Amino acid sequence: MLRYAAILAAVLAPALAFGQGAPPAGPPGIPVTTDAAIVGPVPVQIIANGTVQSESVVVIRPRVDGQITQLHAAEGQTVRRGQLLFTLDARLNQALLAQQEAQLLRDRAQATRTQLDAVRYQSLRGESFASQQRYEQAQADAAAAAATVQATQALIAQTRLSIEFASITAEVDGQLGALPLRVGNFVRQAENVAMGTITQTNPILVQFNVPERWLPMIRTAMRSEAPPPVRATADGDTGPPSEGRLVFVDSQVDTATGTITLKGRFDNADSRLLPGQYVQVSVVATVQQNAITVASASIQTGQQGRHVFVVVEGVARRRVVTLDRSLGDRAVVRGDIRAGERVIVDGAQRVTEGSRVVDRSATPQRVSTLESAR
Repeated sequence: MLRYAAILAAVLAPALAFGQGAPPAGPPGIPVTTDAAIVGPVPVQIIANGTVQSESVVVIRPRVDGQITQLHAAEGQTVRRGQLLFTLDARLNQALLAQQEAQLLRDRAQATRTQLDAVRYQSLRGESFASQQRYEQAQADAAAAAATVQATQALIAQTRLSIEFASITAEVDGQLGALPLRVGNFVRQAENVAMGTITQTNPILVQFNVPERWLPMIRTAMRSEAPPPVRATADGDTGPPSEGRLVFVDSQVDTATGTITLKGRFDNADSRLLPGQYVQVSVVATVQQNAITVASASIQTGQQGRHVFVVVEGVARRRVVTLDRSLGDRAVVRGDIRAGERVIVDGAQRVTEGSRVVDRSATPQRVSTLESAR
C-alpha cells in the first residue's frame, strides 16, 4: 500500500507544482496597425470644380476685300503675335497706289507754282502793280494746292494700309482653330466672315466658384504680398497638379447659389490645360498653426459622435474628436491628442476601450499627402 502511495505522489507532484505557479496569461492582443498623430502647420485648402478658360480668343476677319492667294499656317498650329497667316490679292490696291503717287507729284508741282505766284503778287502789290483782290486770290490758290497735296498724301496712306491689311497676321500668341477658307476663296470685309480663330493658351485661366463663407479668408489672403496659390488637376492626368495664382475675386456673391466666382492664372507652356476642360481646383487660403492631423481611416463614428483609438502601453484608449476638414489621406481634427501618439488605423472596428492590442505597423510613420500639400 505504501508503495502505491509513493508512485501516486510522484505522478501528481508535477501537476501540483504547475497549479501553484503564476496564473495563465490573458487573451492575446488584437492585431492592429497604427499611424502617428501630427501637430503642426497645415494649409487650409478650399476644394472646388473649375473650368479652364482662355484669356483671349481672337476671331480672324478680313479688313479688305480680296482673294486668298496664300495660306501660311495650318489648323491647330501654335502661332506667335505678328506671324503671317493669310495673303490676299493686293494688285488692285498696288495699282491704285501707283496712280496716287503720280497724282501726288502733280499736286506738289501745282502747289509749288501757286506758292511762287503768291510770293510774286505780294511783291507786285507792294509796288502797286497788282490789286489787293488778285493778291488774295493768289494766296487762296496756294493754300488750296497745299491742301490738295495733303489730301493725296492721306489717300496714299489709306491705300498703303489696305495693302498692309492684305497680309493678315496673328494678333496674339495662341493656337489656331479650324480654317474654313482656303486658297482661292474671295473674302469681303462687309460680309464679316470669320477666317479662323486664335485661342490664347499660355497663360490660361481657370474659373471656379466657392461658398461665400470662404470670402473673408480669401480677401485677406489677396491683400498679402503674394496672391494665394492655386492648383488644378484634370481628370485622368497622373502628373503633378498645375501651379498658378489667384488673380480675380468677383465683386458680388451669386444670390442663387451662395457662391463667389474666382479665377486663377496658370503658366501653360506644355498645354496641359485646354479651354473648356473641367478640372479639380484647390486654393491654399491660409495656414493653420498647431493643427492636429490623423489618418482619415482612423476616425470612427459611434453613438456619441466621432472618435479615434490611441494605443497607450499596449491598450486601446478612446478619444473623442471633432472633424474640421479632410486633406488628402489626412484629417484635421480637434481633441485630446498629442503629437506622436499612435492612432489605430486598421483594426479599430475590432477594439473597444481598454482592449489589449498588438501594433503590427510596418513602419513607424506613413508618408501622407499632408507633407506634399505643404
